[in-house]
Amino acid sequence: MATEFISKVKRTHSCGALRSSDIGKQIVLFGWVQNRRDHGGLIFIDLRDREGLTQIVFDPGISKDAHGKAELLRSEWVIGIRGEVRSRGMQWSKKDNKEVSGTNTKLATGEIEVYVSEVEVFNRAETPPFEISEHVTTSEEKRLEHRFLDLRRPHLQKTLITRSKMNAATRAYFHTHGFLELETPFMGRYTPGGARNFLVPSRLNAGKFYALAESPQLYKQLFMVAGFDRYFQIVKCFRDEDLRLDRQPEFTQIDVEMSFVSQEDIFETIEGLLKALWKEVHGLDIPTPFPRMNFDESMAKYGNDKPDLRFGMPHVVLNDLIAKFGAEGGVGPMWETLQAKGLIKAMVVSPVTAGQHDPTVVKAKEEAFRLANPNPNAKVPPPPHELSRKDIDETEAWVKGMGAGGLARAKIAENGDWTQAPLFKTAKPELKQAIIEATGAKPGDLILFQFGSTAKVHTIMANLRVYLAKKLWLIPEYGSGGKWNFLWVVNPPLFEYDEETKTWAAAHHAFTRPMDECLKYLEPETFDPEKVYCYRYDVVLNGFEIGGGSIRLHDPVVQAKVFRALGISDEDARSKFGFLLDALKFGAPPHGGIALGMDRLAFLITGTESLRDVIPFPKTQKGTDLMTGAPGEVDERQLKELYVKSTPPAKP
Repeated sequence: MATEFISKVKRTHSCGALRSSDIGKQIVLFGWVQNRRDHGGLIFIDLRDREGLTQIVFDPGISKDAHGKAELLRSEWVIGIRGEVRSRGMQWSKKDNKEVSGTNTKLATGEIEVYVSEVEVFNRAETPPFEISEHVTTSEEKRLEHRFLDLRRPHLQKTLITRSKMNAATRAYFHTHGFLELETPFMGRYTPGGARNFLVPSRLNAGKFYALAESPQLYKQLFMVAGFDRYFQIVKCFRDEDLRLDRQPEFTQIDVEMSFVSQEDIFETIEGLLKALWKEVHGLDIPTPFPRMNFDESMAKYGNDKPDLRFGMPHVVLNDLIAKFGAEGGVGPMWETLQAKGLIKAMVVSPVTAGQHDPTVVKAKEEAFRLANPNPNAKVPPPPHELSRKDIDETEAWVKGMGAGGLARAKIAENGDWTQAPLFKTAKPELKQAIIEATGAKPGDLILFQFGSTAKVHTIMANLRVYLAKKLWLIPEYGSGGKWNFLWVVNPPLFEYDEETKTWAAAHHAFTRPMDECLKYLEPETFDPEKVYCYRYDVVLNGFEIGGGSIRLHDPVVQAKVFRALGISDEDARSKFGFLLDALKFGAPPHGGIALGMDRLAFLITGTESLRDVIPFPKTQKGTDLMTGAPGEVDERQLKELYVKSTPPAKP
């Protein structure tokens, strides 16, 4: 019986633990059958658990009973074995008609195998709907439907094991540095601002709802008011937003708050945490402190506040240059953009020289070519040196798909002439020379231009920069390529203007502290919200925001001025944030904090293709769980108990 086998023979090793130093030992392994190979007398099985694979051998000369059972074994059966560890040594190859090394260099356990004396079948598995392997081609939908099987794949198991280590390293780091791990409620009161909340009806309070916390923001500030000084939490958060590559409706963040600190104190603490995580996972000492970049500089040079610094191709703003030459410069559309208070940007794409290509991309492209071309004499195409005409046409179609009118460009010839530049046919030579000097373009370079509304130009140029870096093999499609470029983007505007409502809104949240030198722009006589910058910051890695936070407003007087700038009356403020405003009146210390996205951190640190690969049971793009069928319908009785009526849209 299985229970008797487990009771009398305890597991001695995992399936990834045995090495040549274990040869001669009697061991016990438990796991899943990865595959079975019958070599006419000897039966070989790869036994798998979360730690790896071990080759086990059934020899009728050792145990006829075990060999007989092995003839029945199939993939994914759960078994336990007892046996002796032996060297794989030299083996006779029928194919080569000679002795060859039996070592499997692709396995950590490749120097040994286990000859089985006893086997017990714990569970006979049905044939799974897809192969449990790294090279499965089954659709993601099918794998998510059977996620409990998908999670057996070694890549996913390794990723989740890494995430577990990250959790442990995070807790160890914060406990060592005097932080307290304190819990906050998942269900609270809805407060406006930020992301859309999930709402939970209250059965005991008819017609009222809890909101699932999109972050512990207000509660962690209350911890500072209460005097706990240093708080952290690895916490689930919930946002009812449209999903994308790096976003899920429920996610995990490392939440941090500290009292009596400056912005630099928080930077030092978080850099120490990230340093500890990269040391734990990759054994790397990432250099600190991270570079700092002002928000305005980031937007001007890269089009967003999360630039990927693994490669160059910064943007250059040409507004002042076009203004200097005026309508007489000869580029009417750019002059018209300037009159409409739009944005004009350029970006230089230089030929890529040997050594600039990302080695991981080159290797991946070569492997893909070899798979597609089995002829060993086939010549691998070289990495791209520059954009071909076909590449440029594809790029123009791509930017048009983002809403651009086209892709204005100019190729700089060896003699300095501009080619492929229809927009600049009537441009003054002096303007062309000024653009070359402003962008630093050289002969052989391609200058790309975008102009129009500020937000659209920033977005198109930011995405175009990354698109071209991938097309030119400067960075991989996903993963770091072994490069870890961290950055703090600091000091953004406190407010942003909402064109629809014609009002000012908080760019982050209403409790962010303005810079002292900007307080005058909150006074009635010098009121100018556009000039108010604040102590807010994002930590960025390879083009992804991995965390963001701010120094908080602890002064009720300044808080009231911020509310007035946002059009929030005293009555509205008390209705929405009364409990926090009350707390700030009773001796709130200066404090600040940050939240790091644990899912996104794990996604980047493991180099996975999708955020769903680092979440055990993720949702689809539509927010559904294909395995359990959530969200599901509930009956009328349950709805009545909650005083809720369901009104789904009519079916077409």
